[in-house]
Amino acid sequence: MSENDCLVRASVADVFAVLGDGWSYAAWVVGASRIREVEAGWPEAGRRIHHSVGAWPLLLDDRTTAEEYEPLRFLRLKVRAWPTGEGQVEFEATDQAGQCHLVMREKALNGPAALIPEAVADPILHARNDETLRRLALLAEGRRR
Repeated sequence: MSENDCLVRASVADVFAVLGDGWSYAAWVVGASRIREVEAGWPEAGRRIHHSVGAWPLLLDDRTTAEEYEPLRFLRLKVRAWPTGEGQVEFEATDQAGQCHLVMREKALNGPAALIPEAVADPILHARNDETLRRLALLAEGRRR
């Protein structure tokens, strides 16, 4: 499992406002290129974001499903990005003097990505997730202005 964390110069509420806005998903998730639909009630468990991955004209339609949601604290997602496979991503937030300490964990569940040894996959996931957290932080911090 790859784990990244960052201190976002915004409140936990601002961070969860971004996580809870399914239409912003492609703006902060590295690899997501467009959003086709966000099911009503996102990010409640069982709700989905229908998105595409890749770059035009080589786009693949897929989805992300919320598995567990505790407002202002925790969000677990099941992400699909075939042909690479499926994974699980968690976001855990804690308040630190009005700022948000955000931890992101990701692991492959099945498909070709799950066959890659963790020692090989972790540095790749770590680099990608650093950028994902940087983008998410910029959006959350922009809400304060």
